[in-house]
Amino acid sequence: MAIQRKHTMFHSTILDAGPDTVWSVVRDAMQVVRIVSGDAVKDVGWAEGGALERVPSRYDFTLVFCDGLVQQEVAGRNEVERCSTYRAVAPTTGVDGYVATMRVRPITDDPGRSYFEWSRELTIAYDADPAIVEGIIAMMEKQTDSMRDHFAASKG
Repeated sequence: MAIQRKHTMFHSTILDAGPDTVWSVVRDAMQVVRIVSGDAVKDVGWAEGGALERVPSRYDFTLVFCDGLVQQEVAGRNEVERCSTYRAVAPTTGVDGYVATMRVRPITDDPGRSYFEWSRELTIAYDADPAIVEGIIAMMEKQTDSMRDHFAASKG
């Protein structure tokens, strides 16, 4: 199967928690990586002086299935609009570029729930191993559901 050079994704869902509760998790890249990737990643942590309250701020993790190091940074965060943008700072495992934005929005008539959206764009390397890229894309396709399931489980 041929991999397209640019791969854009947009996912959204309703989360069973209010926007402030969801935002307290979404604004923290370490929590997001652990929730959406679980056992598929290891060695998750801030790098080069990165920290939750510092923007931009670098963090790294390793993909278990291919032992690829992922180096990303929180590139921007808007506390009022509850959105966070992050990007790859180095190519890895067939991905030359990556940028993503997560947003949390209130649901006007249901303050105990939130609308969550996640947009991403991957630039795939010309020499990428199609199996690895397909594995990364398949993992990303399920990550919004992981966020939904996390907040459903914490409510029950």
